[in-house]
Amino acid sequence: MPAEAVSPDTAPPDTVLPDTAPPAADAPSAPPTSASVGEPSIAERQRTARVLANASLEELTELWENWPDPPEVQYLRGPEAGLVMVQGRTGGTGDRFNLGEATVTRATVLIRDAELGTDHTGTAYVLGSHPDHAGVAAIFDALLLSAQRPRVLSDVIEPLEQAQAQQEARRRAQARSTLVDFFTVARENAGPDDEEDAE
Repeated sequence: MPAEAVSPDTAPPDTVLPDTAPPAADAPSAPPTSASVGEPSIAERQRTARVLANASLEELTELWENWPDPPEVQYLRGPEAGLVMVQGRTGGTGDRFNLGEATVTRATVLIRDAELGTDHTGTAYVLGSHPDHAGVAAIFDALLLSAQRPRVLSDVIEPLEQAQAQQEARRRAQARSTLVDFFTVARENAGPDDEEDAE
């Protein structure tokens, strides 16, 4: 009697179909690719992109010139400058409105790791017309997607982030020292007539 064909819809729950059989225990696993390796989250990409954009060209150039075993770099787009519309919110939380245009430079690069035979693409946006800055930032962005990510984080992102945090703290402290208590100024500058009116 010929065997009856079993389809996935009619097969019992414990039936293992030929095309869905699990691989043998000793079967070799596929080599990891850039897609299978865990990629950074959106929040992490935003963090590193912000650090690279806020760094100075001199800082990034020095780090790149001293980078061990630099990969081959190919520019896919730019660096090129353009305009973006900056938006704001009424009161910081209200409706959006167009504040004005700002110049932004962007670059996209492709790096090739000859040892591993992998390619990685990096993109950077920098406020203003700074093509060299955008180009070097894009290279480090691509390195963050490669096997060199731990080194980039420890040698580039974290030191720059700490320096930028210290600079921002000094800027805030300087601005705080110029804070004026307008109520106190008005009270101290009140004349005799104002005092009588107050009584």
